Amino acid sequence: MHITFACPACAATVAMTGIESATALECSACRARLPIPADALVAGPDGEPRLQRCLVCPSTELFLRKDFPQRLGVGIVVAGLAASCVTWAWREMLMTFAILFGTALIDVVLYFCVPDCLTCYRCGARYSGDGSETFGPFDLETHEKHRQQLARLQEQGSRKPAAHASMPHPPG
Repeated sequence: MHITFACPACAATVAMTGIESATALECSACRARLPIPADALVAGPDGEPRLQRCLVCPSTELFLRKDFPQRLGVGIVVAGLAASCVTWAWREMLMTFAILFGTALIDVVLYFCVPDCLTCYRCGARYSGDGSETFGPFDLETHEKHRQQLARLQEQGSRKPAAHASMPHPPG
């Protein structure tokens, strides 16, 4: 199994393989160690270890997605749209639809060729090579819950120094 995550200590991107046999995740930049909880990986029906929860944070909410860079996918769609707009302006209808159908074909081929990965809603850690069927696809409600929770924590963190700075100083 392969994991890619942001180190909680230094925010560096860390990629590790073979985490099934590891006892801790180690950041290659700052050498911070995150112990792997004993209940995080359990043996599946085929004897292979299956992920039960995130190894980086205590979240049990993960979702299944394609292991493909979203920016590249959006770039393919934008390039197809731009090229079809140009051919539409030249009144080349056959070429316009060929570009649009070609872009759709690329999308379908990538969908069937690219493997799945698990992603944590809370910290964004990505796990590939797990094949866990216990987690479902992306759920907007769960994502929004974690997004709002993070926003509240950041707001509380930014209020403390501001509130502290606005406190009157004792005379003296």
